[in-house]
Amino acid sequence: MPVIHVIQENKLMVTTHNLGFPRIGVKRELKFALEAYWNGSEPQEALIKTGKALRQTHWQHQNHLNHIPVGDFSFYDHILDASFLLGNIPTRSVKQNDTILDQYFRVARGRSVNDITDDNHSFAGEMTKWFDTNYHYIVPEFTNDTKFSLNPEHLLQQIKEAQQINPHVKPVLIGPVSYLYIGKTYGNRDKISLLPQLIEIYQQLLKTLAEHDVQWIQLDEPILVTELSEAWKNAFVSTYQVLNTPNINILIATYFGQLKENLPLLASLSVQAVHLDTINGFDEINPLINAITDNKIISLGVINGRNIWKSDLNAILQWLEPISLQLGDRLWIAPSCSLLHVPVDLNNEQKLDSELQSWMAFALQKLEEINILATALNQGKASVQQALDDNQSAINSRKNSDRTHNPAVRHVRSLITPELGQRKSNYAERFKKQQAILNLPHFPTTTIGSFPQTADIRKARNQFKKGLIDFKTYEAAMHKEIAFCIEQQTKLELDVFVHGEAERNDMVEYFGEQLNGYAISQHGWVQSYGSRCVKPPILYGDISRPIPMTVEWIKYAQSLTNKPVKGMLTGPVTILNWSFVRDDQPRSESCYQLAMAIRAEVLDLEKAGVQIIQIDEAALREGLPLRRSQWNEYLNWAIDSFRVTANGVQDETQIHTHMCYSEFNDIIAAIASMDADVITIETSRSNMELLEVFEQFKYPNSIGPGVYDIHSPNIPSTEQIIQLMDKAKQLIPVQHLWINPDCGLKTRQWKEVIPALEHMVSAAKHLRKNTINDQFYASITTH
Repeated sequence: MPVIHVIQENKLMVTTHNLGFPRIGVKRELKFALEAYWNGSEPQEALIKTGKALRQTHWQHQNHLNHIPVGDFSFYDHILDASFLLGNIPTRSVKQNDTILDQYFRVARGRSVNDITDDNHSFAGEMTKWFDTNYHYIVPEFTNDTKFSLNPEHLLQQIKEAQQINPHVKPVLIGPVSYLYIGKTYGNRDKISLLPQLIEIYQQLLKTLAEHDVQWIQLDEPILVTELSEAWKNAFVSTYQVLNTPNINILIATYFGQLKENLPLLASLSVQAVHLDTINGFDEINPLINAITDNKIISLGVINGRNIWKSDLNAILQWLEPISLQLGDRLWIAPSCSLLHVPVDLNNEQKLDSELQSWMAFALQKLEEINILATALNQGKASVQQALDDNQSAINSRKNSDRTHNPAVRHVRSLITPELGQRKSNYAERFKKQQAILNLPHFPTTTIGSFPQTADIRKARNQFKKGLIDFKTYEAAMHKEIAFCIEQQTKLELDVFVHGEAERNDMVEYFGEQLNGYAISQHGWVQSYGSRCVKPPILYGDISRPIPMTVEWIKYAQSLTNKPVKGMLTGPVTILNWSFVRDDQPRSESCYQLAMAIRAEVLDLEKAGVQIIQIDEAALREGLPLRRSQWNEYLNWAIDSFRVTANGVQDETQIHTHMCYSEFNDIIAAIASMDADVITIETSRSNMELLEVFEQFKYPNSIGPGVYDIHSPNIPSTEQIIQLMDKAKQLIPVQHLWINPDCGLKTRQWKEVIPALEHMVSAAKHLRKNTINDQFYASITTH
């Protein structure tokens, strides 16, 4: 093993570092620079300049750390960056006279800024959730012909920039084993068979980094907190035996869960340091220390990198001080995972309630917490006593506040019984009753809920929030937008309409603004994918619904058409999973409270005459524990919460739900038990591969496989949609098939949406005609 390089300035015992920093900028500078580049209003040079300025700012923010991360910044996705670093670029995305950014965005979005016609675009890379977070990554692709090659120039340039600020840089990169594991194979090649040539590329990379005065590299291997086969465990051993070199030190980072049976494996690997997420794996701290016999450095993730609550620094010091005395300079401390999952700076919040704000910490505040802990360990508590006292006051304020507990809400929660989650009749009987009212054709067409959020919509919402216009004026502006959406759907000849959600800023934040027990930040943005940022509401207390939240908007939309207009709601599991959730009670309790609040809204919509109600559970799967052995506990309360929300309605009311970008094949039985009348799902980027589960599992209700990839500016042709639906017809009875986009259209523009939906309706008409002909032919050949 190589000699460990320990920083000796000021005789530090405890070393501080960070696993990654939010890349979007405190004012979402990266989002706006990306979108300006994509729409052609700014040149590539402006985007590159913005990226460099953001990196400089982020490194300055972290300069008090002993090691600063490099390579955590990305123009779209850090896993896609790794694919380009490793030379693993889909051939369909490479064209003559391309720049690297052209190829990069073609994989990310399906087109580059130079692809000016629809004929030039290519299929975007498949996108899915990063473990159990709301961050999406571009899935690495492997084929029988995959060859890797090192392209380190982009990373080396960032290292050079960072070293001018702090010489102790620590490049951050996905580890080789996890990179292969989270990728997808096309063809019959075993992913592990690619490991030898991939290791060679990592060897070249380590050698190159050492030549550029890099002493440490962080290789993220998060799959170590999942259940692994023996083959993948052996892959770890062989990989790090080869990568062990005297020229550079390796820190393996794990996060998001417990190591469990993989703890001895991590402890035994031929590396110089390992990182443990103590927020999820607190009970594994001492077993890991005891399992390590070769004086490895142990990095402990002591601050929660995924939530926004202040850490109890005094409590942490109580258990950390003995470990510091035991390990000495072998102890590093950091957040539990990359801070990519939290907002940048709490100090930007001007409107949060002062007491609530005192309970919180965003990325910069979390790094300050690391600094306080390190100073207390290295120089004694007295050196930071005031900071520790202030922290304790905030912790006590939250713990003792009567704002977090509402006896009335807890009483309503206690009334939940299994009967609340049961529909009156089975699906077959409900289908007949619903069809008698709705009279929908084969392959009914609809959208997922939202239509483009235009500049006029955002302007009106901003003016209303700032008090520049009154509610009546704002309501009139939203009614105008709703009427426009109804008009467009009428022209398009869709079968089931939506009101377009003009009044909603976000599918979760909108509800958080209206539910008791929630707080809303001004600038608490986090990246979901690419330029898409979300501002999760902050669930701090018991939840209730003081007044109806959506009914009047849907009633207005329905007054404009004879076609059914779906009532649009977000389900309790998704609201929970896409919020910053209180950590002082089980998540299941908060979910049941949400279920009762949204149930009341469902019943009010039904009372108002809404015949179809969609309850989105886009985030159901991402809440799954990372270990299959723990799935049932989560699924029991998650599915139960949805059923409580949805199933109080009459048979004639049709319940839809929606899920996006989730590999849900392995929980299809649980999804079926939700008993939604119609489920809409993402299948366009996966070319309907997600539907293969229905070869073995007979799904009992109706399905709308998404045929229009709304995360790409590409417009699908009628022929492409027909081809996708022809695949679906082979697996699902035609009378139970819907046609729809794979997600809401909020982020798209009308000039893209109109032709795409025209093609979708045209495809539906073609399919209906052919289905009638097929059925007629079948009838005459059987007589």
